[in-house]
Amino acid sequence: MEKDRFYTVRGYQIHFPKVNQLTPAMEDYIEMIYRESLKKRYIRVNTLSELLNVKAPSTTKMLQRLKELGFVEYQKYGVIGLTEKGKEMGKFLLDRHSTVEEFLKNLGVKEELLEQTELIEHNISIETLEKMRKFNRFLEENPEVKEKYQKNNP
Repeated sequence: MEKDRFYTVRGYQIHFPKVNQLTPAMEDYIEMIYRESLKKRYIRVNTLSELLNVKAPSTTKMLQRLKELGFVEYQKYGVIGLTEKGKEMGKFLLDRHSTVEEFLKNLGVKEELLEQTELIEHNISIETLEKMRKFNRFLEENPEVKEKYQKNNP
């Protein structure tokens, strides 16, 4: 398969797989647990389910899978915690989310910002993410450029 040809999203995932790729849902769970761990000492299944707008049984199944993969510490009816591996991944995922969101804000995206961020963040390469991060930093260091862009692109 040639990398410069067009494929469906699923086609890219199949033909150019990432090593140990987590599903977008797995990433969302890890990111949300990490977000909450920055605010509170622990989180429980019902709270996590509410935050992600999913049913508790689905959350329990996902936690069991993430435990098998070594990302979470969890026992039935207990609290949920991240392992060191989970904390590292959670930090990366939250940073990725914030970078994409800031990039979209810099472009002037206002409507459906969270939805657009979520859709993009799960399908972005590390190289593209780093370019977004550098671009965001460039605009932060050059507010006159950002202002000029935003003035010409309301």
